[in-house]
Amino acid sequence: MAATPTPASPEAREALRAAMVRLSEGDSAALEQIYTATRVKLFGICFRILGDQKEAEDALQDVYVNLWQRAGRYDPDRASPISWLATFARNRAIDRLRTGKVRGGAVPVEEAAPLPDAGPLADQMMIDGERAARVHACLDTLENPARTNIRAAFFDGKTYAQLAESADVPLGTMKSWIRRGMMKLRTCLEAGE
Repeated sequence: MAATPTPASPEAREALRAAMVRLSEGDSAALEQIYTATRVKLFGICFRILGDQKEAEDALQDVYVNLWQRAGRYDPDRASPISWLATFARNRAIDRLRTGKVRGGAVPVEEAAPLPDAGPLADQMMIDGERAARVHACLDTLENPARTNIRAAFFDGKTYAQLAESADVPLGTMKSWIRRGMMKLRTCLEAGE
């Protein structure tokens, strides 16, 4: 009897990546495989932000409906599947908070980002372990304010609005700093591959 791959195993990650690619090519059976592999993690993200089981279930449903509609946007060369889906789930849950479609029990939107997560650290979740050192080395080559704000946004879960407010700059300025920093980060990472 063959052993079932654990969720964090390279085999499981590759199976999820292959299912995402198949889904983007229109294979509807791949959605069931993706759902089975990710529903617990993504529900946890939604529940942590929304603080209500029904709300988290509704947000999770939105995630998979939108995934079906937008699967072609996933680029396996740019992000691991679980990182992309986790970001997608977080954004859907925060969108529900912002639009006011949430029943009582949810946390205020400004508190959604800093809620602790018992799962892996954000940097470990967003990138594969073998690239973590390279990402941090490339981050260290960036100048401030891009370096500090990219770390706060992607590793600490801060929103661009929160960062802009704490830096006392317009939101557009913060977005520009992060966008330019991300472009430099990408160039550094591509040079190291």
